Amino acid sequence: MALGAFLAARNPALSVWAVYAVTVVGNVGSAAGMYAAARTIGRRLVETRVGRRLVTPRALAALERVYQRHHLWGIFTSRFLPGYRAVVPPFAGLARLPARKALPPLAAASTLYYGLVVAVAYQLGSNWEAVRRFLGDLGIALGALAVAATTLLVWLLWRHRRGTADG
Repeated sequence: MALGAFLAARNPALSVWAVYAVTVVGNVGSAAGMYAAARTIGRRLVETRVGRRLVTPRALAALERVYQRHHLWGIFTSRFLPGYRAVVPPFAGLARLPARKALPPLAAASTLYYGLVVAVAYQLGSNWEAVRRFLGDLGIALGALAVAATTLLVWLLWRHRRGTADG
């Protein structure tokens, strides 16, 4: 998606809005699907022996309490956190949170998150020559810093060894 937005900035035949729309629809659609699957078959799964090992009844009860208390903001903010964003929809379904409470904050957060990612990638693509110059200059500066640090380290080691050899 970020690459698509970057390429859309570099190629007028590509639409950044199409990249954004496909990303949001795909993300929200798959998250809603995971929510629905967990809501319909998730309980049966966690009632099995293997399922109880994955999600204990105590953990499920705690999860339900957390979702009931923080459903809107908990779902919204967790969609910005890598790792958590993937488990929020199925756990909301597993906790039997109603779709009217689970899906709107999920969709709003995904719309905002991917809008920001697409906008940043598009800006990078639009200003690629300036970014490339900056990265080149940064590489030269970091290379010079590495040479200076290495020289200092070698000098300190040489001085330390010379001091212990004399002593």
